[in-house]
Amino acid sequence: MIHLLNLLAAIALLVWSTHLVRTGMLRAFGENLRGVLQRSFRNRFSALLAGLGVAALMQSGTATCLIVASFVGKGLVGTAPALAVMLGADVGTALMAVVFSFDLSWLSPLLIFAGVVMFTVRQNTVVGRVGRVLIGLGLITLALQLIVGATKPLTESPAMRALIVALPNDIVLDMLVGAVLTVLSYSSLAIVLLTATLAASGMLPTTVALGLVLGANLGSGVLALLATGGASPQVRRLPLGNLIFKMIGAALVIPFVGQIHVLLQETGGAVHEQVVWFHLAFNGALALLLIGTTGPVGRLVEKLLPEPTMRGDSTRPRHLDPVALATPSLAISCAAREALHQADVVETMLRGILPVIKHNDLVLAEQLRKMDDTVDELYSAIKFYLTQISREALSERESRRWTDILSFTINMEQIGDVIERVLQDVEDKKIRKNRSFSDAGLAEISHLHERLLANLRLGMSVFLDGHVRDAKKLLEEKARFRDLEHEYAASHIGRLRENTAQSIETSSLHLDLISDLKRINSHICSIAYPILETAGVLSQTRIRHSRLAALPDDSNT
Repeated sequence: MIHLLNLLAAIALLVWSTHLVRTGMLRAFGENLRGVLQRSFRNRFSALLAGLGVAALMQSGTATCLIVASFVGKGLVGTAPALAVMLGADVGTALMAVVFSFDLSWLSPLLIFAGVVMFTVRQNTVVGRVGRVLIGLGLITLALQLIVGATKPLTESPAMRALIVALPNDIVLDMLVGAVLTVLSYSSLAIVLLTATLAASGMLPTTVALGLVLGANLGSGVLALLATGGASPQVRRLPLGNLIFKMIGAALVIPFVGQIHVLLQETGGAVHEQVVWFHLAFNGALALLLIGTTGPVGRLVEKLLPEPTMRGDSTRPRHLDPVALATPSLAISCAAREALHQADVVETMLRGILPVIKHNDLVLAEQLRKMDDTVDELYSAIKFYLTQISREALSERESRRWTDILSFTINMEQIGDVIERVLQDVEDKKIRKNRSFSDAGLAEISHLHERLLANLRLGMSVFLDGHVRDAKKLLEEKARFRDLEHEYAASHIGRLRENTAQSIETSSLHLDLISDLKRINSHICSIAYPILETAGVLSQTRIRHSRLAALPDDSNT
């Protein structure tokens, strides 16, 4: 029993260490890896090489598939070149299986020691993240050694040998088992390495191991398809096309497994080498044979998964791609785009305030007030999406961006609430009572409204680009707007003294309205604070110390 428990623990360590390497690479180089992939779509062969390199670094063809699938879903790249990337990615993961099949027992303690030192000393830097990757690589080699040690007593057991002999020689069943194990472990690399190790220890016949390897390849394709199950048809095209490639390759290989087994034995290599070299040869041959068919297969999956007709519904999230959650840096970009969508809805609401006031349009006012529900729904969706992003896999800059997006959406949600309240007040205190603002009062409100729209557009630009110059300009607008509010409130009081009838009737609404517009402007200007704070140009307090010192000390009174 203890030997079986040791084996299960070693397998768990192998699966977890491959996950550790993948998340470490994404955290250290996630944005750079995305850039490499985006620049590689010039032709099929450069795309294939880029996919090979990125998948080898991340130890995961599935993670690469999810990244590229999100590009396809956003229309940044066609399905055909994306399929070429995936052919290369499968070769990259197979190549890493070959590397780990060598005797790296001397390297494991070195990688773990160096990784722990780097991670401990410089945890929140690129050096620390690279250290995390080194820890994962060292643990992979250590897990393989533990698997070998745990399987040795089991293979010497008469009961285990009898079970191995009784295994059915059914390639389809072996493939099914390999696919299921890959989906459960979320790593085809881990299953291939496990299969090679068990075959080398004698627990698995080589023919069964080859079937498990074919199943692991199919399982990785199924895994990507399952991961994108809730995504748009455009996103699901790449995993489907990649699975079709794997199914074609498996169908071609199945009739010749026996001959391949004999050929591998004639090479004279060790059993575990035969298994991993078969894995590499399968994916390499698949890439060479099918690289010319990416166009037809791409067109086939586009027909199978057509683009849905757009209904122009602005109430639903458009950019919160669940597939991108596997790549935190990409998910951050999706959340930022959805935040701008939310801001567009807020701008529509804000723009409609003045026509409602000028034309007493109750229908428009009701439509605009209902849009606040859309703003609230988008805020909830963005907030939930952000909580699903692994903060552990984010770089320091991406973590700040995560906070900025959440702060931006909160401000937009609060602006929507203020606008809804303004429209309700206009309905109750002006339109239904058939009152009007004075010409001077309406001109003041129109001026504030115009500046507010300009500030909102500037705030969206600051959020998108993060320019310190624009952030400073936005913060300066806060002081100007406050001065305008005081000036127009004083002007309104002056009209009251002159007994202007329209001003008297709408006095409460007028003062509340310019106060609410100022409150909206304050929320807009809050967008600038994180940018200026990061740049180190925001003072700790806006109260000047000289003026503070001149104030009387209340403690002495």
